[in-house]
Amino acid sequence: MKHGVMKRADRAMASAETAGIALWRRVADQLERAIADGSYPVDTRLPGEIEIAQRLGVNRHTVRRALAALADRAYVETRRLRYPISSRTRFSEIVGAAGREPGGRLLASVSEEAEPDVARRLAVAPRTKVIRLDILRSVDRVPVSAATTWLPAERAPDVGRIYRDTRSLTRTLAQLGINDFRRQSTRISAAIADAADAARLRLTPGRPLIVVDSTDVTADGRPILTTRARLAADRIELVIET
Repeated sequence: MKHGVMKRADRAMASAETAGIALWRRVADQLERAIADGSYPVDTRLPGEIEIAQRLGVNRHTVRRALAALADRAYVETRRLRYPISSRTRFSEIVGAAGREPGGRLLASVSEEAEPDVARRLAVAPRTKVIRLDILRSVDRVPVSAATTWLPAERAPDVGRIYRDTRSLTRTLAQLGINDFRRQSTRISAAIADAADAARLRLTPGRPLIVVDSTDVTADGRPILTTRARLAADRIELVIET
């Protein structure tokens, strides 16, 4: 069952929560009942979030949370983003090319000393000053990636402010005078969502994550950034391109 289905408006959903049941859970339960009684055949697509929200008189966040709960219960499956990994991997370009809306929100920007692993990836001495960016990336306003990116402070001293304005690492680096960079290395592993990442990605704690550790270099081969991204495994499909 794919996203999408609601034939009758139920304006009662717009009323205050009753009987201690959260509004999103009531929306999820109504959709689940419709699926269970065969109102929505297998492999049919549900309407979009906006349409469901309008029919039920609720907001999109409520619908999104309800659909996420149904996905956890295996009643619906979300449309995964096909995300190629190559020497030129650009989040906004990949999402835009798929006809979807990319989003990036800066959660934190911190100046800190590089831990040994970060220093190794950036080819700098341990305890060298770096800027850490905590970024939440989304597709069609649904979070797909909680990422931590480190850059050498001497090469990107104002990177936090720039990213907050541009919401794109590519555009941020361009403003820093870096117009050409490429992927040097990518390592893929798996993990279980802890409470923090689950909250950011709107997942149930314990759900599987894809972890991507990557380093990008400038044209002269010098590392400019290294990232650890935790991806919602049911929302994204990695494709390795050679």
